[in-house]
Parts: sequence; C-alpha cells; structure tokens
Amino acid sequence: MPRDPRYDILFEPLQIGPVTIKNRFYQVPHCNGLGYARPRSLAAMRGMKAEGGWGAVCTEEVEIHPSSEISPYIEGRLWDQRDIPAHRLMTEAVHQHGSLAGVELVHNGFHAPNRTSRLPPMAPSAMPVSAYDPVHARAMDLTDIKNLRKWYRQAALNAREAGYDIVYVYAGHCMTTLMHFMLPRYNQRSDAYGGSLENRVRLTREILEETKEAVGDQCAIAFRFAVDELLGKDGMTSEGEARDVVGMLAEHPDLWDVNISGWTNDSSTARFEPIEGYQEKYTTFVKSLTSKPVVGVGRFTSPDAMVSQIKRGVLDLIGAARPSIADPFLPNKIAEGRHDEIRECIGCNICVTGDNLCVPIRCTQNPTMGEEWRRKWHPEKIAPKQSDDAVLVVGSGPSGLECALQLANRGYQVTLAEAGTELGGRSTRESRLPGLSSYARVRDYRSNLLQQKSNVEIYLDSKLDEAALLEFGFKHILLATGSRWRRDGTGRQHHAPLPGLELLPVFTPDDLLDGNSPAGEVVIFDDDHYYMGGVLAEKLITEGQKVTLVTPDVKVSAWTEFTLEQEKIQSRLMKLGVRIITSHSVNAVTSDAVELACCYTGRTSTLPADALLLVTARDANDALYHSLKSNPAALAAAGIKTVEVIGDAYAPGSLASAVYYGHLAARCFEGESWDAALFEGERPGLVN
Repeated sequence: MPRDPRYDILFEPLQIGPVTIKNRFYQVPHCNGLGYARPRSLAAMRGMKAEGGWGAVCTEEVEIHPSSEISPYIEGRLWDQRDIPAHRLMTEAVHQHGSLAGVELVHNGFHAPNRTSRLPPMAPSAMPVSAYDPVHARAMDLTDIKNLRKWYRQAALNAREAGYDIVYVYAGHCMTTLMHFMLPRYNQRSDAYGGSLENRVRLTREILEETKEAVGDQCAIAFRFAVDELLGKDGMTSEGEARDVVGMLAEHPDLWDVNISGWTNDSSTARFEPIEGYQEKYTTFVKSLTSKPVVGVGRFTSPDAMVSQIKRGVLDLIGAARPSIADPFLPNKIAEGRHDEIRECIGCNICVTGDNLCVPIRCTQNPTMGEEWRRKWHPEKIAPKQSDDAVLVVGSGPSGLECALQLANRGYQVTLAEAGTELGGRSTRESRLPGLSSYARVRDYRSNLLQQKSNVEIYLDSKLDEAALLEFGFKHILLATGSRWRRDGTGRQHHAPLPGLELLPVFTPDDLLDGNSPAGEVVIFDDDHYYMGGVLAEKLITEGQKVTLVTPDVKVSAWTEFTLEQEKIQSRLMKLGVRIITSHSVNAVTSDAVELACCYTGRTSTLPADALLLVTARDANDALYHSLKSNPAALAAAGIKTVEVIGDAYAPGSLASAVYYGHLAARCFEGESWDAALFEGERPGLVN
C-alpha cells in the first residue's frame, strides 16, 4: 500500500551538523540491560530498529570513566580503546541499514556509588551519593574538572573511532555531573564553576565546545537536556532557568534532545500520563531559542500526532524510546501504509524493569525484544509451517491471541475458541480499571490482524470440555485458559488458607473485574506487590468505599519501583484518602474485622472491616490440560498429536509473560524445544 502523502514530512532528510538523517524518526538513548555485558545482543537489538526504518539509533548512557560506573546496572562503557570493538558491533549493525548511530556519553557524578571500581565518587560539592550506600562524593577541585574535560574529549575521539555519527553531551534526568553542576541545590561552589547560572553552566559549555572541536567535523554533537524537573521553584523549570540555559547554549550543539526529569517523569507510565505527546508543554519553547534541530519524546505512536509536532514547530525529529521497543518497524509501517499493523506501546514500563533488574530488556507488545541475537527472533519474520496440520487454540487472552497470530503467520490453519463473548481475556478486563485503558492495545493489535487472515477462524461463546476437544479432530491443541486469583489468602506471606474467611464477605480481583464490588469498609490485603492492589484501591475509593490497604512490604505496590511508578502510586492513594498499613499481614478474619500481625514483631491488632479483598496469588486454569494429558490412549484414538498449555495457564505472570509464552509456543511449534536458545548466552573471552 502506498504511503499516505500526509506523512511525507516524516520521511524528509534533515541535516544535523556534518551528518544527514534520512528521515524524522529518531530512537533516543534508552537503557536495556544489555550494555557492556551483552554487546552482540545489544548490536542485534539496535540493528533491528535500523532495519525497521529509524533514521537514527542511539545507545543507552555510556560511561566514560571508572569514576562514573553505576554497577550493578548494565549500561554502556567507553572507558578506553579496549571498549571500541564492542561498540563497532552496534555501529556496523546500524549502518548496514543506512541509519545514523549515536552514543550518549555520560559522567554520572554522585549518582554513581562506584561499587565496582571503588573510586570515590565526585560532585560539584561534597555530599552523600544519591543511593543509600554509605558513601560520600567528594567535591571536585579544578584538577578534577580538568580531568573530566579530558575524559569527555577522549571518549568522543573513541566514539568517532568506533563509528558513531552522533556524540552526546548529557545533562539530564538528574543523573549526570553536568546537570548536577547546573543545579544550585547540588552546586554550592564559590569559584568560577558555582554561584551564577553562567558559572554553573560553564562546565557544560566547555565540554560542548571541546567535544565539537575534537570530533565535530565528522560527528554531530547532540545535547540532551532536561528542561523541567517538575519540582517547581526547587528545581530546573521550563519557565525559569532552563530557558536561560537554552539561550546561553543555543547554537553550541548540532542537535537539542530535550526531555523532563527525573526518569520517572520522562518515562512515565500511561497510568499517570495517558496522553500522547505529554512532554510538549515543557519542551515547546526550545525551538524558539535555537536554529538547530530539536528532538523530543512523548510516547508517540500515531503518525498524525507526529506530523502535528513537526508542522506546529514543536519538534524537528520524532524521538522515541518505548515506541521503538514496542515496534522496531514503526517507521517502515507508516512508510508502507500499514498503520493498523503498528504494535502500539501500552506505556506499562515492563521494558524499564530490564534495566532496573540488570537483565535483558523485554516488552509486553513485542515479545521478540531482547531475543534478536540469542533466539534469532525477528519481529516481522517467522519460519513457515512444518506441516499442513490444523491447530486449535483455546482461549483468546494475550497468550492465546499472540500464539494464534504467529501460528497463522507461519501458515497454519488456526481455529481460536473463546469461552466468553469478547476477545482479549485479562487484557480486556484489566483495561477497564483506572489508568489501564492502554492495555486494550494488546488485544486490539492482535485481534485486528487475526480477523484479516483467511487461515483463521474465531469462535466466541464456545466453552470447550474434554469430550469436545477429543471429538473435533484437531491434530494439535494449545490451551491458553488463563488463571484465577486465589480466594483463600495463600501467597507469598501465607502458605495455608487464612482462618475465618467464611465469616466475612471475601472478594478477589476477579470479582471486581466481573463487576461485583464490595461495599462499606473494605480491607485490601495486597501480597501481590505489582499494580493490581493499588489499582483496585483507587477504583473502590473513587466509587465511595472506605478503603484500607494492608501490605507485608514496607511500601505499596513495591515491585512497581522497577516500572518507575511506586512513588506515584503511593502518593495518589494517600491523596485519595486510602489508609495504608505497611509491614503487616492479615492473619485471621472475624465477622466484622480482620486481625493484623506486624511482620517484624508479630504483635497483633484488629481492623474493622465489612469486606476483605484478597490480592495474593493466582492459580493456573490447567485442569483441562491435565485431564487430557492423563489419558494418552484417548488422545491417540482422537488423532491428537500434541497438547500444550501456555500463558497464565502454564504459569501465571505478568501481561508481558503471557504474550511471551504465547509467542514462544508458536515459534517452537513442531520444532525446537522452548529452552533451545537459552544457553547460547554471551560469554566473555579471556584476553592477555
């Protein structure tokens, strides 16, 4: 299908200093848990985006010196020339598809405790490091500043040798020495690098000038700058000093990459920033102060929104991190008029957890993310079918939909049977909860493509039992029958049912998702620690219930620290009036109360309650699977070759896990075992 001419502007080339980007699609730097430890995986992941049409593809932050190492997090490293070969893997992979490769050089200052190098961290002024490590950063003297400038210059030269086209100077996210120098709360110096804004910006200006002098004839110099910290008068603001910084440095870089700080704001989940282009109100002033091109982000997935940004003079380049993860081929799909095939980012930040947990990146929408090298998975290509056997997929939740779609892409004749009256399973049900409407995109992308395929039949309201499956005559059956929340209180904290549950109305998340809500004083026992407990607390209190959330952890929704949401979740619940009791578990139930026990002391207390909502563990809906597998003679008589269980019915997990296991089952169907590629991991070699 030809490209819609409305989007031609997105494919215009643009000059950035001495280099030219082929279109307006710019993958900004983003972390990924691959970094220096997994260079082949990193190169394959970045190269896939270049193949998908991104005009520029950048690294994550890349440390320039051991005095700025942020272990255990796995970022990039360009400490010296020995790191160049690993970086060449990425630049070559990106250049293979005609895209520019960018590197985000960073010195993290007191944000990095230097746990591995054990070098004393440095900062504009002496202060504790930003982590809870019992370590203090020392105040940089003029020799330290001179060394930092030298390290930046050498790193830029190494980056040029590694093949990078764009070299970053990074002052963002409150994670970098350059930003620390700009902020008076960290910079209490009285010399030429402290006091006035001009003095606080001096080091950044010097490094910009010296980086351009070193490599600016061959490489574009990009400046990544956080124009607002969302701290009001206590931080950098787009209405205050940020404007003056842009004015002072307006023509120094070849490209302005602008965003907001900290990272929890810049990469906010859709739950807290549902609108595409949400950073515009902070960054829109930049273009009025510089003649250089400007790139920014906003979780852009709509080509109309992208065009609007450019035509209204907000941005020159459409920046993306998470949308490029959800769909590496987003630019090509717009170019080819395949807008309905775009896997739109749902803003869940499961990608961010890879970096925060120091493991390879993953994505809910794109299960091939991070698997490009290890499993040789391609987001748009899959091996053809191995036989003409027809396949039945039972259950149309995220796993069933993904499995059915990929089996159909392989060429199999697929029948998808859903017991309910709508597709999507948990992605549909959860999308109706506060802040989770984007979860419906998991269903919409897959159901739309499935309904266009001639080799797919979909049946709703078709609950199947063992007898029906044995009669149908399918050679292969994949059961994606999901899971249900437990009603007895067992989970991480308790390994046996709670006593007294028959005395009080007890609910689970499934009840609320089915439209049955408790009333009165509701106690939520959240032993799940992801988003569900907090979301349901928000739902109930906005419906007029009195809500107390009890959790064994020291904070609400503790695992969402890894998705950058925890503080926002707890803050929202507190503002809504949810009573929060941490470090306690529900130990027993009476007719009008629950008994709590302190997780540290064991001391008990009583909390009045009209109902108890248990958000603890889930049971796989795998009874049908075990029933079928227990009767191999019946399977053989029915001509059934294989029966597999996938998704939450295999092992309850995140939405991303459900999609991944559906994809894995389809890839491995009539082929290799599920773990075949797991031990082809990257192994460091020994050097003299």
